[in-house]
Amino acid sequence: MPASATVAAVVFDLDGVLTDTETIWDEVRRGLAADDGVPWPKGATEAMMGMSTPEWSEFMATTVGVDGDAETVAARTVGAMAARYRAHLPTLPGAQAAVRRMAARWPVGLTSSSPRRLIDTTLATLGLTGHVRASVSTEEVARGKPAPDGYLRTCELLGVAPSRAVAIEDSSNGLRSAAAAGMRVIAVPHEALPPAADALALADVRVGSLDEVTVELVENLGA
Repeated sequence: MPASATVAAVVFDLDGVLTDTETIWDEVRRGLAADDGVPWPKGATEAMMGMSTPEWSEFMATTVGVDGDAETVAARTVGAMAARYRAHLPTLPGAQAAVRRMAARWPVGLTSSSPRRLIDTTLATLGLTGHVRASVSTEEVARGKPAPDGYLRTCELLGVAPSRAVAIEDSSNGLRSAAAAGMRVIAVPHEALPPAADALALADVRVGSLDEVTVELVENLGA
């Protein structure tokens, strides 16, 4: 980012950054496979992180071998996720404060691999709907993460060049997606599902929690 390209927007990921739901996705998908008597393939969890709904549901149907076509698998999975969210939506420490802190200084966006239904439910549950100006589900663009499509669309909706936006990500594919979009990237690695070393190397800065994502830190990325 050139010295003149000051930060003009901040874009959050959702699962694994604001909500501790990456593990729930994994539990639900593994549960579907177990219910259908299908063994869980090695690397399947990591492969699906960042995929859009059409992508991961096709992967579940064909590569994992869960019963039903992609549309059926998506419906089964999202229905199970919604039930888990209604029972309890685990939020990562500092999530709501971080979004509000950034929104007080810049336009805030969200780019998630979750389907629209779960994005809207989550933002409403966390009381953040009014703080997020633009949100994009990767099911609404051509390609999911690690492709840059979702982040590029969010920046477009915010009216900001990607080079002037900062992304906050946790997963390998998320970090790759934001970097490919030409954004500055803050990595907040998830303890249970840490990103690959090569993906983490794409981040401009790594923090231990969202409490460390301060206005000063973000401003320095554009300095």
